[in-house]
Order: sequence, then C-alpha cells, then structure tokens
Amino acid sequence: MRIVALAGGIGGARFLRGLKAAVAPGDEITVIGNTGDDIHLYGLKVCPDLDTVMYTLGGGIHEEQGWGRTDETWSIKAEMKEYGVGPEWFGLGDRDFATHLVRSQMLTAGYTLSQVTEALCVRWQPGVRLLPMSDDRVETHVKITDEAGTRAVHFQEYWVRLHAAVDAEAIVPVGADTAKPAPGVLEAIAAADVILFPPSNPVVSIGTILAVPGIREAIASAAAPVVGLSPIIGGAPVRGMADKVLAAVGVETTAEAVAGHYGHRGAATGTSAHDAGRPAGLLDGWLVDTADEAAVPAVEAAGITCRAVPLLMTDVEATASMARAALELAEQVRR
Repeated sequence: MRIVALAGGIGGARFLRGLKAAVAPGDEITVIGNTGDDIHLYGLKVCPDLDTVMYTLGGGIHEEQGWGRTDETWSIKAEMKEYGVGPEWFGLGDRDFATHLVRSQMLTAGYTLSQVTEALCVRWQPGVRLLPMSDDRVETHVKITDEAGTRAVHFQEYWVRLHAAVDAEAIVPVGADTAKPAPGVLEAIAAADVILFPPSNPVVSIGTILAVPGIREAIASAAAPVVGLSPIIGGAPVRGMADKVLAAVGVETTAEAVAGHYGHRGAATGTSAHDAGRPAGLLDGWLVDTADEAAVPAVEAAGITCRAVPLLMTDVEATASMARAALELAEQVRR
C-alpha cells in the first residue's frame, strides 16, 4: 500500500509514528511536510515542521516538548545572547543548531530543500519518504492588531513569542501563490492508494500545503480515498491554539466545521471564506473523537462518511489504533 500523509509539526509527527506502527511490512509512507513555518534565524534556514517529523520518527525528539532534540544543551544560544543577538524567544539548542548549519551550508552550495531533506534523513532514517511541500520559499504570516498597530508577523512570532494572545485577523502564506510543488509531491499523490490528513492544524499546517498551486487540485482529483482526522475534540484543539487561526478564516472550532472547511470531494468548494474560489472539496472520510459523536450525522449529511473513534494520542498504540481506523475508513469509502 502506498500512503501519502500531509503533515505539520507535533500532531502530524506523532500521528505518523502511530501510522508506521499500524501499516504492514512493505507498505510505503510518503509525507508531504509543511514548510510555511520555515524561518531564517542567526543566518540559518530553520524548518521546524520537517525537523519535528524527522526527529520524532528517527528517535531524536524531546518527547515532553514534542519539538527540538532530546538531551539538548543551550550554550550557543547563551553566547548569542551575550553578544546581544536574538531572538531570545525562539529556542534553538546546540544539537538543533547542527541540523540548521548543515541545511544552510547545503542550500548555499546550490542543493534544493528536497535534496537537503533527503540527505538529513540519511542520518535519521525516519522510515518514511519525507518531502517538503515546495523547494520555493513560503512563509506563513499572520495579520494582527496590537499596541504597535496593524501589522503582519511571521507565524513563528505569533505562535511562539505572542502565544497567539492577539486575535489573528488573516492568515497569509506569503509566496505560496507562485511556489511549485517539490519534485515527487504530485507524483506521490497520483500514485497513492490512500491519502491522509493527520490531526495537524488545518489552517497553518495542512492549509499551507494545500495553498501551493497544484497540490489541492491533485488531491481533489486523485483516485485514492482521502480521509482526515479531526484536530478538534469537544470544541477545543487537542494541542496548541488552532482555534485562533480557525477564527481568522471564518471556521468554528468544532470537528464538524473543520470537516466542512476541507469540504466533500464532489462539492464545489469548502465552506469557509478562506476557501472561496478554490477547487473541489477534498474529503471522502472524516474521523471525529467519541466525544463528538453527535457531529457524525451532520458531517455525513454534507456527503462525507464519518465515524467516531478515540482520537487522543496518549501513546503509540493508541495512535496506531487511530491510524488503523483511518485506513479502514479509507477502504469503506474507496471509489
């Protein structure tokens, strides 16, 4: 079986670990990773979502945080602070710095982000094929209004420094409209037997991947069934502050509303203002948590086959059960 999964950071990476445990030997997993969170710091190219997937699946992640390296030290950051060089709000440990140094050196030498990611994965052996969504520069920015006035800030600043304490007025994937899918992305989608949307942020993780021209269209027209897992349980994000960015695109923080945001394949568009003018909806199947079982009839009324199963990723086995449920639903809705 050839499985394609779109993935953001912590939630996507942890789901992929369960997916690896759920699939049969010989099954192939291709991960299309979000690069809209990428940022340049200290003269280095930092790819938080790609690295979180790579470290998590390769056994190097800091488990409690869900990001960064295990057994990390912070000498470089402390020295940079002594020189008055920031930002202090973004944590890059010494081990993590090495990854960004290697990546930046290779990019400067003329390698593409896809080639660099493949080279980094030689060390980590994540057990999946990890592809950036694009080799072109895309950065997700957030429009806010605070004491400094109305302005746009990088998503990392909004999420990490401001802790999403200010309302997001708009989400803008800068550069996405002119970006091209990375080599192998469209081919993997076309050849897939199953396409999965993990419980990643639907706006700034999966949504940014879908903003790259050609990717959304390829998924909408793919022969493979498309199944998503809700990142919302009981009207709240499982992790993080997804409610803030969902509000910015006119989507309620409910499992039902997120399903509508992605839309039913065969429908003209998704249901949010963010989807206006976009091609067909994407979902054949949708998993909600048992706490949201009451939402199943409404999701199915919109044409999306829906099931309620436990969706809390408490450990690898619980996550593997989620992945198996997604694969089973894919078989049920296969065209």
